[in-house]
Amino acid sequence: MRAMQRLSFALLAAFAGSATAGPLAYVPNEKSASVSIIDTATDQRRADIAVGQRPRGGAAGDGHLYLTDAKGGSLLVVDTRAGKLLRSVALGASPEGVSLSADGKLLAVAVEDDNSVVLLAAPEGRELARIKVAGRNPEHAVFSPDGRWLYVSAEEAEQVDVIDVGERRQVASVAVGQRPRGIAFLPDGSRAYVACEMTGKVYAVDVAQRKVVAEIAAGQYPNGVAVHPDGRLVFVSNGRDGTVMAVDTASHAVVAMIPVGKRPWNMALTPDGGKLYVANGRSNSVSVVDTASFTKLADIDVGELPWGVSIR
Repeated sequence: MRAMQRLSFALLAAFAGSATAGPLAYVPNEKSASVSIIDTATDQRRADIAVGQRPRGGAAGDGHLYLTDAKGGSLLVVDTRAGKLLRSVALGASPEGVSLSADGKLLAVAVEDDNSVVLLAAPEGRELARIKVAGRNPEHAVFSPDGRWLYVSAEEAEQVDVIDVGERRQVASVAVGQRPRGIAFLPDGSRAYVACEMTGKVYAVDVAQRKVVAEIAAGQYPNGVAVHPDGRLVFVSNGRDGTVMAVDTASHAVVAMIPVGKRPWNMALTPDGGKLYVANGRSNSVSVVDTASFTKLADIDVGELPWGVSIR
């Protein structure tokens, strides 16, 4: 295992330094305890890192990859330029989603068993605050584009909890459907979209008013959410259906339904918005979707039980 890890790190370091590489997609694989690295220019899987015991949430920053290790109860900080694990930061039992603020200075991690969100300084991972939330088993804690708010979803809730980042405390809750999961904001921060798995809907939340302004019927078990950089489309994975749907954010009409792999989970878009990468938990693959034509371009084999995708 150590030899494989060193080889994978070496491959990653060489690849990350290549001038021909496109943005890299990082895919944490829970069951195989690894991260697969995909070149988005060629859609080729280039390397794997053996890291942690059960890597889940991921966020990619400038030269760093941040992962949660559900079994180890920690945040893993990887130097993607040097190709090495820098440190492991204790968080508590069953950490899940991790989010990086737009300025790259703050990390937020949802810790399920503690019913809290841990705020940390990036890139060092120094804990700044541990903020209790009302929803039980929080899964995602997502920064608004301006970094002022954290929206938090929880498996045992029918609400999204709102944290004031500056005050380091929960200040509100917004009622949504049962079992909220993925969250994503419009680029201007005016609305957030929340997928509610058991209700089968996506809720558009007005951030200023802290209220739902639209309910969008989804497929079965909607989960991951990603917003196009131009703000005109929001993509939602439907876990049981094996599809991703595209929603027009002006009309809230579903404009496309795209077949992907089995049990699509969390997703990410390339910086230009041209391609969407979808982690398929039961297919052990990542589907690549062309966002202009709404067609699947490729399925890329990764490790076992991929949880999501982050791109940098």
